[in-house]
Amino acid sequence: MSFADFIRATVLLCAGAATTLAAVTVLSAAAEHDPGAATFPFIWWAAAALIGFALDMRGGALPAIARLLGSSRSIPNVPEPAAGLIMIARLWPLLILTLVAGVMGILAPQIPGIAAGFTIISALAWRNQYAAVLAVEGRDGVRFYVDRTPFWRPISLTRTPGFKVFRPTP
Repeated sequence: MSFADFIRATVLLCAGAATTLAAVTVLSAAAEHDPGAATFPFIWWAAAALIGFALDMRGGALPAIARLLGSSRSIPNVPEPAAGLIMIARLWPLLILTLVAGVMGILAPQIPGIAAGFTIISALAWRNQYAAVLAVEGRDGVRFYVDRTPFWRPISLTRTPGFKVFRPTP
């Protein structure tokens, strides 16, 4: 799976988890007939959005992504596609967070509301990272792929030859 596509899918899944958890929060607060139970989560979501936008405004690739790109190993061929397995192996914490916080919404509507805030931060902070990866790929003429590794090992990348972007100088 392409690393840029992995990042884009991660952002979309974080946004989807935030939407799901926000819906659980609102429905749980409505079931309790307590509008005050959803007041704190709404404030937290606004603060989380501001935090996410602030983290995204740095520009360029995050230092962790830059280290990951720099430590990638080179291979001559495109690796075998296994997008579903890679997504599950890498994003299982998001799945567990969404499921546990959603179920905990039965007990207290604030729990999924707080979890939704963290997924909002993640989605907004990572939303432009795929563009940074694509810029590096275009500049260097390579393509980065996520390796299929067990979920307990850190993510690793491989680099294959790609197309270099030539831009005319003004």
